[in-house]
Amino acid sequence: MGLDLSAAGVTPKAAVLKRASVRFGQFTAIEDLSLEIEAGAFYSVLGPSGCGKSTLLRLVSDLVPAASGSVEVLGKTVEEARLAREFAFVFQDATLLPWRSALKNVELPLEIGRSRGIRPPSGGRSPRELLELVGLKGREDALPHELSGGMRQRVAIARALVCQPRILLMDEPFGALDEITRDHLNLQLLNIWQETGVTVLFVTHSIPEAVFLGQKVLMLKARPGRLKEVVDIDLPYPRLIRDRESPEFIRYASRLRDILEQC
Repeated sequence: MGLDLSAAGVTPKAAVLKRASVRFGQFTAIEDLSLEIEAGAFYSVLGPSGCGKSTLLRLVSDLVPAASGSVEVLGKTVEEARLAREFAFVFQDATLLPWRSALKNVELPLEIGRSRGIRPPSGGRSPRELLELVGLKGREDALPHELSGGMRQRVAIARALVCQPRILLMDEPFGALDEITRDHLNLQLLNIWQETGVTVLFVTHSIPEAVFLGQKVLMLKARPGRLKEVVDIDLPYPRLIRDRESPEFIRYASRLRDILEQC
């Protein structure tokens, strides 16, 4: 059983990994990874293909087991955190049910919870309010095929937030979108993060996106996946798209590119 630090008046780390490794047969995806994730922070996760970025999210969310080492989430075991619905996932594909409206897709986790005897959380935003938060007020009754790719991803984000997770795990959620839509959703995501106070782990292959979004960037190296460096991004919020042209932004992007070349 994990230690419930919050009951003792102590704010636990969002996640703590101690020498954690993940193996798939003979292949080691992550090796000897030690890391502390601060609650309420925004982390970008960056690294070359095959460095374990997606596996890291799955390790934290109890989708893959640690072969060695330990992982705690909010002072609990990963299984306890999963059962308590402490985290939610947003993937590159929105995976909406095509026969359900935007509102009904957002309501789906609540319906599944009720069918299992899980009471919906109190005091949070309703599905309709979450759609408004992600900029889809007035599109509640639209079916997925009537929405653009960016709109479908916004529905997926609202759905992820409906059970009030304390950690939001995002695996290249904007990777398939055009640049203009991606920029717009970056701004919306920062607004959602600041409105909700959720901890975000955001996987991306884009250096500018990693710098623009994150307070910190986790730099992973490949073969096997290990932590190369944690880079603090000391740029003020709110951030604007034009900030990407600033000398400070360009220096951070250049530094991350230099680190990637060593990975």
